[in-house]
Amino acid sequence: MTQQPEKGKTMSSTEETTEEVSPQEHSTEDTIESTSENGGTPEEELQIFQDKYLRLAAEFENYKRRAQRDQSDSIRFGNESLLKNLLPIIDNLERAIQCAKDVGTSGPLLEGVELTHKQFLETVGKVGVRQLSTTGHSFDPAIHQAVTQVESENVEPNTVIEEFQKGYLLHDRILRPAMVSVAKEKSELTEPGSTEESGEEGGIHV
Repeated sequence: MTQQPEKGKTMSSTEETTEEVSPQEHSTEDTIESTSENGGTPEEELQIFQDKYLRLAAEFENYKRRAQRDQSDSIRFGNESLLKNLLPIIDNLERAIQCAKDVGTSGPLLEGVELTHKQFLETVGKVGVRQLSTTGHSFDPAIHQAVTQVESENVEPNTVIEEFQKGYLLHDRILRPAMVSVAKEKSELTEPGSTEESGEEGGIHV
């Protein structure tokens, strides 16, 4: 009926637990002592630990900066997909306005479409969207998508001469490149057989 043996077991388990913690503490101390024995002077070991701490602190600081940058980018560009889906709507409004002007249409309907287009641009502009300026500028593959090249004597080669679809920036990132036509130098081709027949050089301009 007595419970003394159970108490004895409880105490023995406590002693075993104490014995389990104690060797770990001793092993840490043994590691430090062994490091001291193998590493050299305490000053050198202190310098090693300080260098490790500085490297760890630098790595953590870099990680924190990357995390902050990623968080900032996720906020700035989190609506990128939505804005891309809105660009075709703006394109269609611009086509409707241009088509109406080409056929000489005017009146409240055209004014309403122009107002809607303006409001669209103002709304997306508030979140960092802006149109790219392309025509007359040098071709830049980072922001332009060349659809065709046209020979021209009026402008310098590699100059954007026509814009088929507007390009847009989201802050400092390309949201959609502009589809453009680019000027190139006029080529001179020699007529086949002209040199053999006349002995003179001839050519045609394309």
